[in-house]
Amino acid sequence: MSFLKWFYPGMRVKRWLLVLALGVILVAFGAGIALDIQAFDLSWRFVQVAYRHTRLLVSTLYGGLAIALVGTVLVCVGMRQTIRSIAQALSPHRADKLVDLVFQRRQLEQGHHLVAIGGGTGMPELLRGLKRYTSNLSAIVTMADDGGSTGRLRESGFPPPGDIRNNLVALAEAESFMTDLFQYRFHKNGNDLDGHSFGNLLLAAMSDLTGDFLAAIKETSKVLAIRGQVLPATLTHVTLCAELETGEIVRGQSNVNRSLPRIVRAFLEPANAAPLPEALAAIRDATLIVIGPGSLYSSVIPNLLVKDNSRALRDATAIRVYVCNVMTQPHETDGYAASDHVKAILDHGGTLDYVFVNTRRPSQAAMRRYLQSGAALVDADLDNLVELGVRPIAGDFINNDNLVRHDHAKLSEALLQLATVLRTPNGKRPKLPKPVASVG
Repeated sequence: MSFLKWFYPGMRVKRWLLVLALGVILVAFGAGIALDIQAFDLSWRFVQVAYRHTRLLVSTLYGGLAIALVGTVLVCVGMRQTIRSIAQALSPHRADKLVDLVFQRRQLEQGHHLVAIGGGTGMPELLRGLKRYTSNLSAIVTMADDGGSTGRLRESGFPPPGDIRNNLVALAEAESFMTDLFQYRFHKNGNDLDGHSFGNLLLAAMSDLTGDFLAAIKETSKVLAIRGQVLPATLTHVTLCAELETGEIVRGQSNVNRSLPRIVRAFLEPANAAPLPEALAAIRDATLIVIGPGSLYSSVIPNLLVKDNSRALRDATAIRVYVCNVMTQPHETDGYAASDHVKAILDHGGTLDYVFVNTRRPSQAAMRRYLQSGAALVDADLDNLVELGVRPIAGDFINNDNLVRHDHAKLSEALLQLATVLRTPNGKRPKLPKPVASVG
């Protein structure tokens, strides 16, 4: 029996279990004396023993309470040391923080059920903020990436691991060394490893070993001890395509985000890409679904082009929020206002209730640098958003450094505030309030 193994030599718990047992006996014995339980005649025997050794008539009430108090101390010491001994065996470096860890995890387990849909560089920033509030977090990630290390692995027949890796690292609880290791990129000129990231190679190796990319993601999640789960939007080998204003069709994500004429529509090849059942279940059970931020056509919309994903989003009882990009992306979204971003999502099967729009202007130095690269500040045309049937939430959602990007702390706090306000006990969709002018 497994229970008997606790009493094997070297387990370092037997002595504390004995202390615990002795404490329980003393508590019971003391309570019996204090309460004068006649069935065992404890009170009279206690008075006799006490008088024989002290020649004093000891009160049975106070004597019993004293014995019970000693027993309580032994119970506390035995329990504490037993738990501490087990904790040191399981996690030697974090045993002293066991209570804090348990409390933190239990708090996170009670958080909102959130789903984030997207990819690229914007989504990991969002996840870094959301994971502070809940561990019931699912990241549904685009599988259309075909550039750099990911593209080379795709050519070898592996699913694209790049965006998956970035989001795994964003949700990691592990030491910073492990996250740095997963993001490490080889730089040996002329070497076959040149340009590959360690995390991509590990995911590819585990996928090859298990024969299942989803299993590889789950095993990597355990290594990094992530909060929540990372799910591919589809396991079908897909190619992102876009039709331009000129009628030209471009294929491949790396070509789509370099398209000079305006994009009319995006689509996947094959068009019947199968969704992941776990992703559909996460959307169904969510209380809040966040789409974006990220490159509109190359990172966000590909997830919606998996037909059943967009259908699940439409049928979801959760509040559906789009986080609009702060800056336009050169070539891909030149001249786009916030309403253009929303319209593109709606046109490609998305369903939205709210849109978060940044209205704070970045510093002049940061703006000059972005303008030189061809990017521009996204116009917060709130009236046009209302006409599209989406409620705008405008506010300061960007950070204060030289990179114009969302501040994950500000953004996640605002999203959780919205989810809390709209949460209902029965899990049904609440009646949505009027548009919120600002948050915070």
